[in-house]
Amino acid sequence: MARTAMGVVDMSNNNTNNNPPPPRPPNSRTKDFFASPALSLSLAGIFRDGAAAAAAAANMEVEEGDEGSGGGGGRREETVEISSENSGHARSRSEELDFDGGEGEDEEGDGGDGDGGDKNKKKKRKKYHRHTAEQIREMEALFKESPHPDEKQRQQLSKQLGLAPRQVKFWFQNRRTQIKAIQERHENSLLKTEMDKLRDENKSLRETIKKSACPNCGFATSSKDASVATEEQQLKIENARLKAEIEKLRAAVGKHPPGASSTNSSCSAGNDQENRSSLDFYTGIFGLEKTRIMEIVNQGMEELKKMATAGDPLWVRSVETGREILNYDEYVKEFSVDSSSNGRPKRSIEASRETGVVFVDLPRLVQSFMDVNQWKEMFPCMISKAATVDVISNGEGPNRSGAVQLMFAELQMLTPMVPTREVYFIRHCKQLSADQWAIVDVSVDKVEDNIDASLVKCRKRPSGCIIEDKSNGHCKVIWVEHLECQKSIIPTMYRSIVNSGIAFGARHWIATLQQQCERLVFFMATNVPTKDSSGVATLAGRKSILKLAQRMTWSFCRALGASSYHTWTKVSSKTGDDIRVASRKNLNDPGEPLGVIMCAVSSVWLPVSHHVLFDFLRDEARRHEWDIMSSGGPVQSIANLAKGQDRGNAVTIQTMKSKENSMWILQDSSTNTYESMVVFAPVDITGMQSVMTGCDASNVAVLPSGFSILPDGLESRPLVITSRPEEKSTEGGSLLTIAFQILTNTSPTAKLSMESVESVNTLISCTLRNIKTSLQCEDG
Repeated sequence: MARTAMGVVDMSNNNTNNNPPPPRPPNSRTKDFFASPALSLSLAGIFRDGAAAAAAAANMEVEEGDEGSGGGGGRREETVEISSENSGHARSRSEELDFDGGEGEDEEGDGGDGDGGDKNKKKKRKKYHRHTAEQIREMEALFKESPHPDEKQRQQLSKQLGLAPRQVKFWFQNRRTQIKAIQERHENSLLKTEMDKLRDENKSLRETIKKSACPNCGFATSSKDASVATEEQQLKIENARLKAEIEKLRAAVGKHPPGASSTNSSCSAGNDQENRSSLDFYTGIFGLEKTRIMEIVNQGMEELKKMATAGDPLWVRSVETGREILNYDEYVKEFSVDSSSNGRPKRSIEASRETGVVFVDLPRLVQSFMDVNQWKEMFPCMISKAATVDVISNGEGPNRSGAVQLMFAELQMLTPMVPTREVYFIRHCKQLSADQWAIVDVSVDKVEDNIDASLVKCRKRPSGCIIEDKSNGHCKVIWVEHLECQKSIIPTMYRSIVNSGIAFGARHWIATLQQQCERLVFFMATNVPTKDSSGVATLAGRKSILKLAQRMTWSFCRALGASSYHTWTKVSSKTGDDIRVASRKNLNDPGEPLGVIMCAVSSVWLPVSHHVLFDFLRDEARRHEWDIMSSGGPVQSIANLAKGQDRGNAVTIQTMKSKENSMWILQDSSTNTYESMVVFAPVDITGMQSVMTGCDASNVAVLPSGFSILPDGLESRPLVITSRPEEKSTEGGSLLTIAFQILTNTSPTAKLSMESVESVNTLISCTLRNIKTSLQCEDG
């Protein structure tokens, strides 16, 4: 057997007795996605180390089995239907020519006898069969339906085309190998491009840090760049501000006078700061020794384990809503909590518990909690800022059991109307048994005595999760969220969902975790049925589109909340609803259009179920009812990629045609038990076509707009007592947040004009009016 540029050809004269491969059921590739063995393999090994993941990407198998074996036995399963047009120039030789070993009677007949026969035996006895265009067309048609035809199909095709069964067999074998080689070359090219890009980015960052900015304060060292505040410099300026606050905190406890550790050089001050040990840091801020901190986290761990496993009377299940409610009197008795206020501002207690199963292996999940960047990516709609302030203990082993670190997080809702929650806490992870881990978060006791009250509006009582490893890459997670927050002014429409603890509660965390893990499983899977990947021919194209959609959604979540990243200005819309407007400048991020970007957001209550509202907004067939950009014209879906079991979790590419031109829209819709989102952005058609073939999408500029949909949190009793489920529905209304981002000027130095504000005001007002009209809730 020899491998050529055209594929695999039979070059042996001794394999005539090989048994034919066992027949393969023609419909085996349509097995249920979650029932296939390939998914179990991908679930079990999906979160291995980075080197293995890179190797898997470089050698992605479109179909299982050794093509070089001539189609021998072994399990095969169809993963993605790849059109023959992708084969390019390599098609001509392998399609038109087939090699035959010239064995058996054919050889004897051709050889003659005597000396002539001996001379012929010295030569290579190969026959070249040039297929006709009709034969190639028929075999291509069957290849698209079944790349692995069984014996019966090959016999039938050979009779139909006047070819030998061996010729049909070798043609299909060569075609499969050709497709596989093309995809492997394409995957290797993508990996090489990505590696080169990362190398260049690393080099650029090193030069920037070395030449352009002070590592401590972030200000430019050369005057030519002083006027250009890049995103990196802004982050470093924020870091310098936080370090200044730390110095102020040290002064508050009398251990370090202001400026004692600083010199005339900001860089030397930074070095002194970095040389300070973790123990000095904690002693300076909290006045607590490391042993006291470890005592606090160990007590918190024990409390978390009890809170996660205890039942009645500590947790009482509501008959009406089914949610578990903490019996606070029993909690105070059980854990000897000091419930006196001691003159502190009045606080509200929020406690919730939720249990769920997620598609992820245990080590990967634990790592996601201990790595702050992975933690932010796992909960993009809930965490607007997060940082590991310092590490007290690195823990032991590869999974860092026993690790303790001080963290900061800013928690948000996807609306600028609800204030964010800033919280400092100690995070501790610990392995409880061979298949069970615990992650506990707890705010340090008496931190209010040493830190400005503005930094401690929210404290965490022992919260976190117990993670238990299950079979086939699943984990059972018991999440406990226990917060103590200062009461603040909440808009009326959000008061119920926030004050009940649902907005920042365990149910929200679990639902988001399940959704993100399921999305990752669908992203990594190689056995995706064609119905879940329509419009995209290759796995590389599918992954590129899903990556771009995820980046688009992350950008949408960052732009929408009440984070201190944004300064919101309230204006009144033409419909009487409040609109909040903020602007920012993009100087050098290729992922967004360069220039001045304005974001306008409005939140309203609608008297319709959040499920109904979500299905309406994500449906391309009804997009023309609310999208004024479509001008009432039809919208068609040209690609649909599933990213979850629920049909609402999907990425689609839609096209809108008008008299002047056509527009492509990338849409990412997602839903879980708590929240739904529909995020979309117009995309460049040429750039999107390259992404669909598997090209890198990091430089494709997208400016997302979209909707966030929440249930209103109003819990009501059923109107009647009945066994009919449709009459027992207690669903209330929906909280709809609509956000539009537009590029107002391509020059970053331009100012925001009132004309731009008026345009986006009209855009939001018209869209809201269209939605209310279509859902027949004008009076809502």
